[in-house]
Amino acid sequence: MDAGGRGSREGWLEAGRQALIEGGVDAVRILPLARRLRLSRTSFYWFFDDREALLAALLAGWEDRTTRPLIQATTRYAVTGTEAMLNVLAAFLAPGAFDARLEFAVRSWALQDGAVAARVADADARRLAALTAMLAAWGHPPAEADIRARTVYLVQIGYISMQAQEDLPTRLSRIPTYVTIYTGQPPDPAEMARFEAGLMPPGG
Repeated sequence: MDAGGRGSREGWLEAGRQALIEGGVDAVRILPLARRLRLSRTSFYWFFDDREALLAALLAGWEDRTTRPLIQATTRYAVTGTEAMLNVLAAFLAPGAFDARLEFAVRSWALQDGAVAARVADADARRLAALTAMLAAWGHPPAEADIRARTVYLVQIGYISMQAQEDLPTRLSRIPTYVTIYTGQPPDPAEMARFEAGLMPPGG
């Protein structure tokens, strides 16, 4: 809601997210954001005490848009281990799920800020723990579950960190082999059909 011409907290946050994605943390400055929103600089202070408060909110939003959907995917209902893995891959690929552009921006930010680097390392550990627990629940011994989880995670983060350009049909053609590597079993055609249907945008 617009607070009497001052914009909204979410509006300032979204402007901050876009600035972070487009120009890095140094681009997240109050005056340029105000210009982007066509609001006065003082409007910012109705919603945030200072720039550091905005940066803290952006980090919290990053967790909500990346770590939370990934961890939730590891506990989503599945009949088989391969379907469980497809749930995880869908978290990275489905529209509106894992925010890859924001993930890249925060990892870049972490290279110049030790506190952010620690936050990213903590998120990495929690994501890996969730993946490991999922694989262990499907019968993989602990050490093997850990290695398989790392294989899954490092490949997916590698796609993001390298900003790999791969169209969706190509990516989908590789998914069955990825799942086989990650779980030791190939997904069946019905599982792949459900997976691909879940990647369609709403109304698509």
